[in-house]
Amino acid sequence: MTETAIVVQKAYDWNLWILPKVEKFPKSYRFSVGQNLVATLLDLLMNLVDATYQSKNSGTLAAAVRNVNRARYLVRLSKDLRLLNVGGYEFAAQGLDEIGRMARSRNHPGLRIANPECPVLSGYLHAGKQFPLQRA
Repeated sequence: MTETAIVVQKAYDWNLWILPKVEKFPKSYRFSVGQNLVATLLDLLMNLVDATYQSKNSGTLAAAVRNVNRARYLVRLSKDLRLLNVGGYEFAAQGLDEIGRMARSRNHPGLRIANPECPVLSGYLHAGKQFPLQRA
């Protein structure tokens, strides 16, 4: 990837997948669970974008990790309320796990693009492994 951090692209793709599903939630949940889920996911994406282009971003990455954890519970709640089917929940959980791993990894290579001198962003915890997010 040239300019965009890998984790940002994965979060963007994940948002593209989940947002149409949230739009189909029943009206009784769309404005409670759905609205919270959308707000959390958009905050996650924006925190990852901010972390990519800031020299000191540990606070932004911590906020992104908090958003991943909040999204996990909201997605699980959506599954338990039968707003997402089991296959959709499985795909969503895998995507969030991957994004969470990358955000937690203080050494993600995608974040090195904008700030190679930043000690928080140097190296790669997963020894060069890529965790592709594939659409179901």
